[in-house]
This record gives sequence, C-alpha cells and structure tokens, in this order.
Amino acid sequence: MSDITRIETNERMSRVVIHNGIVLIGGLTAGDASQDIRGQTQQVLQKIDNYLAKAGTDNTRMLSAQIWLKDIERDFAGMNEVWDAWVPKGVAPVRATGESKLARGDLLVEIIVTASQA
Repeated sequence: MSDITRIETNERMSRVVIHNGIVLIGGLTAGDASQDIRGQTQQVLQKIDNYLAKAGTDNTRMLSAQIWLKDIERDFAGMNEVWDAWVPKGVAPVRATGESKLARGDLLVEIIVTASQA
C-alpha cells in the first residue's frame, strides 16, 4: 500500500489517488452553484489545477477526462468554451462528455480527470 498516495481522504472517498505515476482525480463540482455553466466550469477547472499541483503535475499531463453535464444540449457549447481556453494547445486528453443527473439540482457540471506525474 505504500506505493499509493491519497489526498483529502475521508471515510467515503479520496479526492486524489496517485499510483505508479498516475493521478486520479474524482468528480469535482463547483463550490458556487449559483453561477452559469461557464462560471461553474471555470470553478471546477481551477479545482483540477489545484489538485494536479498537489500531485506534482499540471493540465499538460492529462490523459483522460470525463465530463458530466446536467443538460448537454443547453450547456455543451458554454462548457467547451471554457474547457478549450483552459486546455493547452496540442495536449488535449482523451475525453468523453455525457448528460447525467448530478448530486444536487443546482450543479451543472462534474469533471473527472486522470493525469500522469511525469
């Protein structure tokens, strides 16, 4: 178990798990859900940046992303606008986007990321 590092672990989950140089970041949502899709996406991406930094990496090392939207038809373009500005050119991860009922009715987006440390 010593080759597994967990960040912000509680009885239910860890926010980040690092194993063999792979960084797994669990589903993140906006802290201020009163914002629109652009605002919520920006908040989530800032959280991802912070967790990647804690794990010793950054968004240029992303391997995959799963994005869940409350309403994909309404929010896909707005989320992509923020996402596209955040992902460095030439290093886009494998990505899937789907529609899902999220944990609370006011949440519009949840993002899960896997990255490499090196």
